[in-house]
Amino acid sequence: MAITPWRATCIQIDSKVASNAATKAETWAIIDTNMAVAIAKIQEACNGLNPPKLVVLPEFAFQGPPRATPVSEWIERACAAIPGPITETLADVARKFNIYIAGNHFEVDPKWPDRYFNSSFLLDPKGEVILRYRRINTASWTSPHDILEEYREVYGEDGIFPVADTELGRMAIFPCGEVASPELSRVFMLRGAEILLHPSNEPANARADAAKICRAAENMCYLISTNISGSIGFSDTERGGHSQIVDFNGNHIAFEKSDLESIDCSAIIDVDALQKARRDTNMGNALLRTRFEMYRQYYAEADIYPANQLGAKAFETYAELTPLHERAIANAEKAGILR
Repeated sequence: MAITPWRATCIQIDSKVASNAATKAETWAIIDTNMAVAIAKIQEACNGLNPPKLVVLPEFAFQGPPRATPVSEWIERACAAIPGPITETLADVARKFNIYIAGNHFEVDPKWPDRYFNSSFLLDPKGEVILRYRRINTASWTSPHDILEEYREVYGEDGIFPVADTELGRMAIFPCGEVASPELSRVFMLRGAEILLHPSNEPANARADAAKICRAAENMCYLISTNISGSIGFSDTERGGHSQIVDFNGNHIAFEKSDLESIDCSAIIDVDALQKARRDTNMGNALLRTRFEMYRQYYAEADIYPANQLGAKAFETYAELTPLHERAIANAEKAGILR
């Protein structure tokens, strides 16, 4: 069935960092303030002349990053379930405007109450959570890879690399620096994704912009990337901005140059054109020329960051991860990557 072209909008907003708060009440006062800012901008976009069918919010838009806050304190003060209080508030907005809302927040799962995840989500126009992806490539907080055996038992592959089939096309979501891990976007494409949603919180620079162009072009996907405005969560001086929408040929079809709050990064997504391009047999279709089997042996033998290392015990502070990082370096040396 044909998919009518539709509009996506990046909601580039400031975010106050909740880790500066001393109590849970103060923390949630900051979260509620950030949510109010996000909702006001979504409403502004939806009340405009060209309302979107989907909006994407930045990474850490509501809580900010934990910075040096110990894990147990961050869980107690700031984390929420999905579905939970943050997504339920956004669900009301999704229903009101009949839109999809993509976002990100730190999540706690009752199955692992002593850990939190950097989780990205997508709500449909009914307010239902139809995507939840927990960041895999991280050295700062628990990844599904750190508890892979038990995680896979609970959620399966669909819970590790989820793709949602929607009326707007097939969508996947991942946050921030994972755009620099090409395998992740590749797997999402191989699982059928046509649109990559990318909540981000990073300094705007050429490296980040280039990664976004590459992930879209090499996978023939649209990429909708929303960055934070103002200062990024991990720094009081480095600036965000550069929200962007990239088409399946790697062209910017919307780009916000400033680091100010903005809803101007908005563009039409044409999934039927993408599918036509994926079926083309000329040289412009890189997917049909890619010989995936040539690379399987190398990936099968690659073993750098060890899996299941946090299965027995969660960590409390970043310093406790040092032995894992050292093992990863040693494995890279053994593989001949480092010398």
